[in-house]
Amino acid sequence: MQKIDKLIQELEANIPNFETINLAVSKASIGWHIDHCLIILSRVISALEKSNPNEFKYKFNWKREFVFATNSISRGKINAPSAALPEAETSEILLKQHLEKVKAKLLKMENFPKNSFFPHPFLNDLNVKQTQQFLVLHTTHHLKIIRDILKK
Repeated sequence: MQKIDKLIQELEANIPNFETINLAVSKASIGWHIDHCLIILSRVISALEKSNPNEFKYKFNWKREFVFATNSISRGKINAPSAALPEAETSEILLKQHLEKVKAKLLKMENFPKNSFFPHPFLNDLNVKQTQQFLVLHTTHHLKIIRDILKK
């Protein structure tokens, strides 16, 4: 959990830059990337919480194995599902409020049964440990984009 906590701190530190755009890197603003990460964190943790650990079944998935083995997500290869897209313009206040809600959910996640799971659309069911790894990879992916936007 320390990894995700550090990533959350970096997201939070970038909130003041939420309007910054660099079209050479991304069509989306830093605020969009932060909001998207927070949406993913929130919805994935909610899915873990609602899941029935007794229904978790491990199934080999080469895409999951590849993503976890390379420890990265390629840019521009996969579009976020519509449910994971920010719905409207955001603000510094809204991002901070959303961030605080995510922090509270992350604390709850530490107590979930290990076979609570999140059904990922490409990687199949991810148990708590795999979900934590996915959340670190996903958030890191977007933080790299944010860092590149700021390089200008």
